[in-house]
Amino acid sequence: MKPIRLETTSVDGTKINLEALYQIAPSCFTEEKDEETGEIKRVVNFETLRQLLGGDAVDEDEEMYQFMWPGKRAARYEAAEPIDDTLRPVPADAVDWDTTENLYIEGDNLRVLKLLQRGYMGKVKMIYIDPPYNTGNDFVYHDDFAHSAEEEDLAAGNIDEEGYRYRRNLDSNGRFHSDWCSMMYSRLLVAHSLLKEDGVIFISIDDNEVHNLRKICDEVFGAGNFVGEVIWQSATDNNPRQISTEHEYLLCFAKQTQNLPNWLIGSENAKKIELQYEIIKDKFHDIKSQQEELRKWIKVNKAELKGVTHYNNIDEKGVYSNSSNSSNTKPGGYMFDIIHPITHKPCVKPAFGWRWTENTFWNYNANGDIEWGTDETTQPHVKKRISSVKEQLKSIYYEDGRVSTKGLEQLFEAKKIFDNPKPLKLIKRLINFTTQEDSLILDFFSGSATTAHAVMQLNAEDGGKRKYICVQLPEETPEGSEARKAGYATIPEIAKERIRRAGKKIKEESPLTTQDLDTGFRVFRIDSGNYKDVTMQPNEYNQQMLDLFVDNIKADRTDLDLLFGAMLAWGVQLSLPMTTEEVDGCKIYAVDGNGLVACFAENISENVVQAMAAKQPLRVLFRDSCFDEDKTKINIFERFKQQLDWDEKEAIQNIRVV
Repeated sequence: MKPIRLETTSVDGTKINLEALYQIAPSCFTEEKDEETGEIKRVVNFETLRQLLGGDAVDEDEEMYQFMWPGKRAARYEAAEPIDDTLRPVPADAVDWDTTENLYIEGDNLRVLKLLQRGYMGKVKMIYIDPPYNTGNDFVYHDDFAHSAEEEDLAAGNIDEEGYRYRRNLDSNGRFHSDWCSMMYSRLLVAHSLLKEDGVIFISIDDNEVHNLRKICDEVFGAGNFVGEVIWQSATDNNPRQISTEHEYLLCFAKQTQNLPNWLIGSENAKKIELQYEIIKDKFHDIKSQQEELRKWIKVNKAELKGVTHYNNIDEKGVYSNSSNSSNTKPGGYMFDIIHPITHKPCVKPAFGWRWTENTFWNYNANGDIEWGTDETTQPHVKKRISSVKEQLKSIYYEDGRVSTKGLEQLFEAKKIFDNPKPLKLIKRLINFTTQEDSLILDFFSGSATTAHAVMQLNAEDGGKRKYICVQLPEETPEGSEARKAGYATIPEIAKERIRRAGKKIKEESPLTTQDLDTGFRVFRIDSGNYKDVTMQPNEYNQQMLDLFVDNIKADRTDLDLLFGAMLAWGVQLSLPMTTEEVDGCKIYAVDGNGLVACFAENISENVVQAMAAKQPLRVLFRDSCFDEDKTKINIFERFKQQLDWDEKEAIQNIRVV
């Protein structure tokens, strides 16, 4: 037995769907022989499946409620079709390559999402995207080549010289809405598989396609997983029309709504009062003076303290509100006597009874959290501490969009570097409500990288370890634009520089609290596969062909290309830390400690094999041309089996070649 090769293509989407179906309905599967490979494979018995579904199955030619457009089936097929591309590392563009856990990827986002499936399926907590709004002159990814040759597409401007497939979707296009729907549908189908079971997606959109996007998401995520719609009021519209449009939308869908917790965070306005209290406390030492000063400040700043101005009382424990209601909201409250501590008489009971139990009330009192009246005629109240004030994500949000444009100009010290960047504060707010401190956030229409900036900023504020993956097509900046004049030829060049500048600024502004903040990012670019002919597997070559292709790796590929290509194929996350060491002139790579140990040198020695085995690796990877003959492969295979106490099955699973 000898090592076998890793997969050379991305995940086959149909296999993902089949596996999901098998988990819930294994009885509708049977086996048959694959005519191409000769191996036995699982297939669906549709008659059995129909029986399991009973009267809930429908024939395609029957009338039914559905959202259709020309190209929908092709988009669904495109989402499931495997590809043989890879992601090539670009360390020269990165920051803190060895230690960062953030990723920035340049390329067609549908293809990138497919490549990420093995390593990140079910791992993403939150997705935010700001796709083209289809205003009549947006770039739209063009995925369907069934009706035109590649040369014609290039001539028509549908793809660029590098083969990236996008074009302007003019409103004169006969498939104006259909092309946009197909673009979104295929990408959302793949993105859905990357979300955790308690994950969510937010999608920015405007009136042009919001109605179609909602229907697409209803199908991809399920109408029951619609969480809500945020209306972002962004700026005044001065265009002469019947209704002034001053807003955009954020659609939110969950992987499974029943898995979502309540989204509550500390109130930003309450934090302002807490900060002012700390300032006042340093200046005034008696509580009466502190309270007087706080109330003066709140009165002056009440416009910026909406919803929390009643938190204007101070005691030994801090700021509180005494406006809580003691009375139960309906009949059936608790009817017990509360003896006033000064008059020693029972306090007046509310008509519907107290809203808390007797034991709870006296626990509040023991903790100093009861506000007593001057006598028994005034009902006591629970002091509501300002630190307990929580905020919900509301359906209406206001922020002038010009603020984000101004902020980016200040960061770059230049004007009009990027048109209409999304507000940093808004994206940070969404992340804050919906993620935990170690969550993974994905943005596959990342534009100027507002999402990356927001993740770093929020981590700096709350000490989180959130990570991001940003994906962006390398669209060129317009000729003569301020971005081009400043030296930024593509949108990714702007985005990468923004992340560098933002990370540096965040650390400079909070040097003591951001020492461990990850402001780095690894950079990858999508490219054709690492192999000369990925359409043929090694066992399909005859001897004459093998003589021509002694090494099937492309000549321009480096060790890092092979390593990260293998990580994609093996489902190993691209953000994991790695180290290198050299033994007998051969470089050994170790990913995530002993998670994956690889060597791509020619004619590796016994010492190299020994050094690799000593790491107790979970996975082992070699270059096929490392070995001069098959018996050498077999010997190494046996060596790892012995030293790591693997059986035959484990060795086959854990040792691979490229």
